[in-house]
Amino acid sequence: MTPNPAGLDLLLQRRSHHSLVAPGPDECQLTQMLRAALRVPDFRHLRPYRFLLAQGAGLDRLGQAMARAAVAGGQSERLIQRAPAMPHRAPLVIGVVAVHRPHKLVPETDQRYAAVCTVFALELAARALGFGAVWRSGWFMEAPELYRELGLGEGERLVGFLYVGTPSSLPAPGEPTPVPDPAPGDFVTWL
Repeated sequence: MTPNPAGLDLLLQRRSHHSLVAPGPDECQLTQMLRAALRVPDFRHLRPYRFLLAQGAGLDRLGQAMARAAVAGGQSERLIQRAPAMPHRAPLVIGVVAVHRPHKLVPETDQRYAAVCTVFALELAARALGFGAVWRSGWFMEAPELYRELGLGEGERLVGFLYVGTPSSLPAPGEPTPVPDPAPGDFVTWL
């Protein structure tokens, strides 16, 4: 294999972008991002995931679904009021759904890990294309009310929403600053 310093730089410079504006990826760029997601480690090539895409009016529909789920789930009034606007924090939102595909050699947890990897692959692909992204989760990941709103079936679980767009020139109030790189050795135990 040939060394790829640009690929390593992409990983080393990864960070979440909380303030995202238009433009988002166009159709060709989105296809490239999805192709990258389809390359994640996936034992037996089960493709145990699917993607929910929202942009334009789809952001309104997703926000309304979140608001209805928040009401049905007994969430705080503050969250219920915020829910319709939440998807509008970026021009594109990609919901990633883990889809369990029964298989005698591949347990459900391994399949869910593959779906989780697609979120990271999508984020890195967005960064490689010049966009910013942030992976959001929260109570929605486990909310049966939102699962019903989004038409998720038996054996399907949300693993994240990836918000994608162009990073704004100024950080949003309260946006975290890049953290210093820790020493890798602090996280290693040799066996």
